Amino acid sequence: MTDSPLIEVVDLVKIYPNAVDAPPALDGVGLRVDRGEFVAVMGPSGSGKSTFMNIVGCLDAPSRGQFRLAGQDVEALDHNRLADLRNRTLGFVFQGFNLLPRLSALENVMLPLVYAGVARAERRERAQRMLAATGLGTLGERRPSQLSGGQQQRVAIARALVNGPLLLLADEPTGNLDTQTSRDIMEVFTRLNREQGITVLLVTHEPDIAQYARRLIKFRDGHLVYDGAPEGAR
Repeated sequence: MTDSPLIEVVDLVKIYPNAVDAPPALDGVGLRVDRGEFVAVMGPSGSGKSTFMNIVGCLDAPSRGQFRLAGQDVEALDHNRLADLRNRTLGFVFQGFNLLPRLSALENVMLPLVYAGVARAERRERAQRMLAATGLGTLGERRPSQLSGGQQQRVAIARALVNGPLLLLADEPTGNLDTQTSRDIMEVFTRLNREQGITVLLVTHEPDIAQYARRLIKFRDGHLVYDGAPEGAR
């Protein structure tokens, strides 16, 4: 259903079995994220924000509760169907750019399409289009070592988007960047969200970065403690 939430969690609980006497990493969290939203996620170390993002990214499973992604009950999916849902729905951007140094920017962006079995001509065309969308249309033949940190992160964003995901998960995407470059990267996210309708869920510890989002959720001690507009939102 196209009108269903993109993300829906109900009474989500995560307990790590080896964390003896530790409180749950998530304790009864419930929220929904609709398509086209731009959401920032904040919280101190140990708050549960990373656990939440891992579950949303289908990298971890809840101990109890319900998690639906794009209308699908994730716990009910077998391995193949879960992998298909992830490939169709999710794109990931990390603090470390995770680019392959021996490949050009264009080849890095093409890589997910190789795994998806897309024909070479189409791979190249789609990768070039995404590089252009992130402002790197003329730099596709350069290797990561020939690019600045901000340019490398733009390549990583293009790679995350080349499969046309509904949801972009960004984990501290400006953590290794200077102030001006961070602003440039956040403008890329903002433009993609507004112009292409891509849903963005972004973890950050920087309040000025969170201001680019239209919604802020905060975690503390495994609980959702705030869900509303960022202070000073743009």
